[in-house]
Amino acid sequence: MSNPWIAIGALALVGLAIPVVMMATSALLRPSVPEQGKRATYESGEIPTGSTRIRFNIQYYMVALLFVVFDIETVLIFPWTVIYSDAVAEVGLARALVPMLVFLTTLVVGLGWAWRNGAVRWVRSPRAERQKVEQ
Repeated sequence: MSNPWIAIGALALVGLAIPVVMMATSALLRPSVPEQGKRATYESGEIPTGSTRIRFNIQYYMVALLFVVFDIETVLIFPWTVIYSDAVAEVGLARALVPMLVFLTTLVVGLGWAWRNGAVRWVRSPRAERQKVEQ
């Protein structure tokens, strides 16, 4: 009998060797033509203007975070609904239903907290408000 770890080690070695060999080959074969345009911040032909520090509205991140939370909720609820009838028959109604009700209650309380604190309210940026006043 052969050791199965030999095959796993060989696969790991090949998996590491291929990218390393490809990067080394491309570093040796690629042309190196340093010029001022390639050292610029953007190579698209546009001259950079202004600062690279841009202030983003935090609401983008809050909406994305809430989306991830409720997307994971869907991923957890779907399998539970599929096995619910089998689980009730196996362990009873209370033991099958209570954990999901606790989970959903926690999510509803979290959504209520986020709603109360304004995390889901879309707020216009000060720049948009200034443009609105100027028009």
